[in-house]
Amino acid sequence: MSGHSKWSTIKHKKAALDSKRGRLFTRLIKEITVAAKMGGGDLDGNPRLRSAVAEAKAGNMPADNIKRAIQKGTGELPGVTYDEVTYEGYGPGGIAVLLQTLTDNRNRTTAEIRHVFAKHGGNLGETNSVAWMFERKGTFVVPRSAADDDRLLEIVLEAGGDDVRSDGDTFEILASPEAYEAVRKALEDGKVKIESSELGMHPKISVHLEGKKAQQSLSLMEALEDQEDVQKVSANFDIDESELE
Repeated sequence: MSGHSKWSTIKHKKAALDSKRGRLFTRLIKEITVAAKMGGGDLDGNPRLRSAVAEAKAGNMPADNIKRAIQKGTGELPGVTYDEVTYEGYGPGGIAVLLQTLTDNRNRTTAEIRHVFAKHGGNLGETNSVAWMFERKGTFVVPRSAADDDRLLEIVLEAGGDDVRSDGDTFEILASPEAYEAVRKALEDGKVKIESSELGMHPKISVHLEGKKAQQSLSLMEALEDQEDVQKVSANFDIDESELE
């Protein structure tokens, strides 16, 4: 995949999360709260919560914020009840888009997401219209300078990871949900810097975009990421490095 970038790494390169730290904290607080509500506040016994807390720490969220979010989930503090809703749709060039949301008002969220799709040349789809094109995977982005190819591949495979892909000036590491924590620990133990990580939906097949379609798709992705209730956005396109520049 050298010379191409997918949305999972493009959003990191564009520093979308760093420039919107308040938005990142809001998203992570919701995820921590829901994870604690569903599986309890014990990190050792709740993989989803453990992953959310690890992501929050990587984003430099204060420990007090994390603690309060967990307590809201377990009922120790009053909190809002969120519904998990998945949306599926199509973007410019026929790309598949999958959204994971946490909302306290499903009607509002649906209307807002439909509007964003329409504004950026896409449309909402029916349930299961594009979900079959994705699979749940753990994704890590590390800088090329963090380790040489052979050493990184060895670390990842020994920990049970699936693949290491070159993506310009970074590596994209893929792992099954079951191996996600083991790969994270192996990277940390190996002193490999993790620039971003998430457990989410990864495309099985990709659609190559260029020109206007590429620009429209990036605009759509950024607009969806900016929606308050959207937790994660997945899409099945790749774009040449030269297009991004």
